[in-house]
Amino acid sequence: MVSKWGQQTLEHETALRLDDLRARASHLYSPGDMAAAISSGSFRTMGMVIAPCSMHSLAAISLGMGENLVHRAADVVLKERLPLVLVPRETPLNDIHLENMLRLSRMGVRILPPNPAFYNHPESIADVVDHIVARILDQFGVQADISKPWDGVMRRAGA
Repeated sequence: MVSKWGQQTLEHETALRLDDLRARASHLYSPGDMAAAISSGSFRTMGMVIAPCSMHSLAAISLGMGENLVHRAADVVLKERLPLVLVPRETPLNDIHLENMLRLSRMGVRILPPNPAFYNHPESIADVVDHIVARILDQFGVQADISKPWDGVMRRAGA
């Protein structure tokens, strides 16, 4: 499921179009389809990731305002006590953002800003993105060999 603004972000920041995602998806839901399977706790999932997560969506989820399927599905994940990972991209953060994040964190939501890591010495933007994706997948116990995990060995960049 991709929101209207998610689609605009996708098309502005990547070479992908919504049709490219449709071709890769096993299930497709419209953000306005409040009767979709994922709007019910009886439809089992591993949890949910919202990436990127706008401050609007973060606030709506923290207040239980299920105004679209993204928010409703997140509410279902919360009530079913499944992992919910939000990837907020706003910066800097104001007090309202932080209070909403704290409220969600206290509910067990994982707040995972897409901060780049440099200990793995990324060589491209793709390396930075892969690291964030790997960290998101870690939250669900899904192993992906797309990023180098920390091995405890300090190295100089370029070595």
